[in-house]
Amino acid sequence: MTLATADVGALLQLVPVQRAAFALLLAAVGLPVIGVVIVGLDIMPVRFAMMHVALLGIAVGLLTGLDPMLCALVACALSGAGVAPLARTPSGLAGAMGLLMSLAVAAALLVLAVSGVNASGAFALLWGSVLSVGAPDLVVLGVLAVVVPGLFWWRRRDVALLLHDRELAQCSGVPVGPLTLVLLVLVAVSVAGAIKLTGALLVDALTLLPALAARRLGTSLTSITVWAVAIGVTVNATGFLLALWLDWPPGPVLVLTAGAVVLAVHALPERRNRSWRASASASLPSSH
Repeated sequence: MTLATADVGALLQLVPVQRAAFALLLAAVGLPVIGVVIVGLDIMPVRFAMMHVALLGIAVGLLTGLDPMLCALVACALSGAGVAPLARTPSGLAGAMGLLMSLAVAAALLVLAVSGVNASGAFALLWGSVLSVGAPDLVVLGVLAVVVPGLFWWRRRDVALLLHDRELAQCSGVPVGPLTLVLLVLVAVSVAGAIKLTGALLVDALTLLPALAARRLGTSLTSITVWAVAIGVTVNATGFLLALWLDWPPGPVLVLTAGAVVLAVHALPERRNRSWRASASASLPSSH
């Protein structure tokens, strides 16, 4: 049964709903840009790896009495930094993510089993609950909304070259190692920060799907980033209002809305412009 428009308006007057809407707006600014990094570095398994790392952090939090989501954020940030030295090649990074995922889930299950902590409570936090977003969650999303686009704008040439080709970036003077480290930490923290909104299994709605649609529309890293944020804002606003109107869970509705946008964009005729990777190559200094 759907709600009347007046009922949706009444819901939007509630503080938890307003916090959820604000959180999704902040997420739409920072997280789609992270999706551009995930697609550019070809590290799709990172979402699954960080989901398991977050589970380990949540288990440790429940065991120690610390805030579970804070522990998840810290665990993901440390893991992102830890795999950076292994990311010398895309295949090396993918392999590191696979190893990290296996070790994290094994450690999480061991902590839950040995400590006697209720496993269902730990796994429940992974499903997300956008209406339970609190001030700490807004702070994390707000920082990401500022830091991630800011880094892209400040180092947009270096990021474009890194996402295009690691070796070419290194030859052109890009600090590949430190930049990769920063990007991986931001990816890890962003995935952990999005868990509260949609749950770990549906985090693609906030990160990857807007980036996939933006790649079809943009021809440079800057335009792809702008498109990703615009699509993220549109999807989050539309999906959240639709979920309120239909009285459905927001997470799945956001995923389906984002998926519909991706399918619609890919149904458009392909533009015959050079890709952002070609633009990145063109920015390389000429050799003499």
